[in-house]
Amino acid sequence: MPDPRVTKLAQVLVNYSLNIQPGDELAIMTTPVADELNLAILKEAVLAGAHVLTNSETIAADEFFLKYASDAQLDHVSPVFKMIAENYDAYIEIMAPTNTRGLSGVDPERMARKQRATAPYFQTAMQRAMRGEFKLCITLYPTNAGAQEADMSLTDYEDFVYTAGLLDLVDPVAAWKAEGERQEKLVRWLAGKDQVVMKGENIDLTLSIAERGFLKACGRENFPDGEIYTSPVETSVNGWVRFGYPAIYKGREVEDIELWLEDGKIVKETASKGLDFLTGLLNTDAASRYLGEWGIGTNYQIQKFTKNMLFDEKIGGTFHFAVGYGFPEAGGKTESGLHWDMLCNMADSEVSVDGELFYENGRFVIE
Repeated sequence: MPDPRVTKLAQVLVNYSLNIQPGDELAIMTTPVADELNLAILKEAVLAGAHVLTNSETIAADEFFLKYASDAQLDHVSPVFKMIAENYDAYIEIMAPTNTRGLSGVDPERMARKQRATAPYFQTAMQRAMRGEFKLCITLYPTNAGAQEADMSLTDYEDFVYTAGLLDLVDPVAAWKAEGERQEKLVRWLAGKDQVVMKGENIDLTLSIAERGFLKACGRENFPDGEIYTSPVETSVNGWVRFGYPAIYKGREVEDIELWLEDGKIVKETASKGLDFLTGLLNTDAASRYLGEWGIGTNYQIQKFTKNMLFDEKIGGTFHFAVGYGFPEAGGKTESGLHWDMLCNMADSEVSVDGELFYENGRFVIE
């Protein structure tokens, strides 16, 4: 018998997150490990009237390709990928890791080269999403590898994953809609504001959000969810930030990152582990040393760091910044093949917006 929470997750993803309509072309990117969820989503999507394409990948195949492909192969973009980005109605990615360190031996420059090749189509997909032409969602199927990263048993990790998605509730969709209403109050308060000052144990930073919009994250593009986010004015960021949590990208872990920014650009970076990898990715392209995102976690159901940013960036009491790609729908202008989220603990910090206290010690004070 399938886990009833998997069935409920599939129903929420298809009918709420992606809002699949009859005739929609849906692409599912997944791995064989997630077959239980793959089949559940396929069933729900077909019942909703979608035309479904599934594409299954493995970490071993990705590792081999990135290690041994020629430059021409790294620069090549599959016409299927192009077709999905340019023409499909909906896309869902199901993460189901079997080895979270599977790409740790890959040269970061080769990763960056592949990122640069796909960047135009990634940007096309995001621009179409902004116009309401393309529905995107990323979710996770719990595996032993994910549980080990989180320092949990598989059973405990499954409970953590499904509880974070509010799937333990009778009506998770109603709960996500209520979360959206709470986020709307924060977004409305921030509208029209300009100067942001962040001070605390891990941060001494200023930035501008002038003419930038905050976006709500209440179970649509990510599942689970729980954040509000924007793209800061690119040249406005000045100061210093320390990311006490490890930053993980493609299975590579970088610890104790500190960044110094002047007029928006990262002019210095340090790390106690993985500095060369960090520097290599920051040099992906002309925009990858600028901040493309400032996000604020609002999901206080998630309190444990699990080394998976789908969950970690939502932790109530944290902020995250992403280097590289910014969100056009928020006013962001950075166009990059990189979008790498890094998490900052705000438990002993305060944030003022246009001189008014907005956030203190991990909590919103305007609510």
